[in-house]
Amino acid sequence: MTIQTGRGGTELDLLELRRQIDEIDGQIVELYEKRMEICRQVAEYKIGTGKKVFDRQREAEKLAKVKAMTHNEFNACGIQELFEQIMSMSRKLQYRLLSESGSMGKLPFIGVDDLETRRARVVFQGAEGAYSQAAMQQYFGDEIQGFHVDSFRDAMSAIDEGSADFAVLPIENSTAGIVSEIYDLLQEYENYIVGEQIIKIEHCLLGVPGAQLEEIRTVYSHPQSLMQSARYLADRDWQQISMQNNAFAARKVAQEGDMSQAAIAGEHAAKAYGLEVLQRGINDSGINSTRFIIVTNQKIFRKDAGKISICFEVPHESGSLYHMLSHFIYNNLSMTKIESRPIEDRAWEYRFFIDFEGNLADGAVKNALRGLRDEARNMKILGNY
Repeated sequence: MTIQTGRGGTELDLLELRRQIDEIDGQIVELYEKRMEICRQVAEYKIGTGKKVFDRQREAEKLAKVKAMTHNEFNACGIQELFEQIMSMSRKLQYRLLSESGSMGKLPFIGVDDLETRRARVVFQGAEGAYSQAAMQQYFGDEIQGFHVDSFRDAMSAIDEGSADFAVLPIENSTAGIVSEIYDLLQEYENYIVGEQIIKIEHCLLGVPGAQLEEIRTVYSHPQSLMQSARYLADRDWQQISMQNNAFAARKVAQEGDMSQAAIAGEHAAKAYGLEVLQRGINDSGINSTRFIIVTNQKIFRKDAGKISICFEVPHESGSLYHMLSHFIYNNLSMTKIESRPIEDRAWEYRFFIDFEGNLADGAVKNALRGLRDEARNMKILGNY
């Protein structure tokens, strides 16, 4: 018995159509492998001549030509997408062959066994008692010369000009998200990430010695800390005043000695300014943590580093970000984070910041970075740590 299919066809008709598709697919695979073999020969030519892998004009002309061979708009769009992928795979093969031949050149970063941190000059933003200071002490220990500045830009300038060897900067909080200013400064300055430190954030309500909760009328802290303690503060009719830094808030309360004032900061700030802890753990989330980065002005990385941060811009064209990310897929690299920041003076254009697993000495990493450097705009390695 023959089973009817739609529009007067039969199941036997469908099987025949599928057989024809399988036959065509076999031809496509054969032609693809033939094309990639020729691409291998092209790579050998480029190795010998130093010619760049990516030729944007040549690829644009090729796409226009194959689109013109189709017979309707739908097929034209499909063939463009297909050939974009084919040419992308061709480039990745050529990058790999260039790497294997040693023709890719060396990345401008030096691998070191360890960081020179003993007696280092380390800068952090804020004041004594800031969370950044706690992160600095956990990462570097006590044998350093630590000092603080008022702003993140001041900290980046200090290592840029050489008055500090390292800076400790908050880049991300588990509940409040990224510190966008740090991303912008990493792109602006020629400073590089060489380490990171994650510390648990436990906000405390701090008052002058002898103060009581029922006396508090005004509370000072950084806007994020006020937000992270919103549930605790919602039950109290206190005036909330934002400060540039939690440590600044603690210092203000200590200096003014007003029993009606309190600060939200870490317990280490209470010790730094002689304040009493009126209430511990007032932040809404019990798993609140902040990730700090360790930055220097040298292009170095620890040989055992396992995470790389980069940033780049992409052409304002459909699919451009997808093609950049394909370099991670092809090289089997695990991307752990992606963020975007608007580009100044260029409306609706963005710079992308990516973290992925790897080491600058790895062949797969070199392949991916070479492809990104050729195809993205203004690609910058922010650090390997």
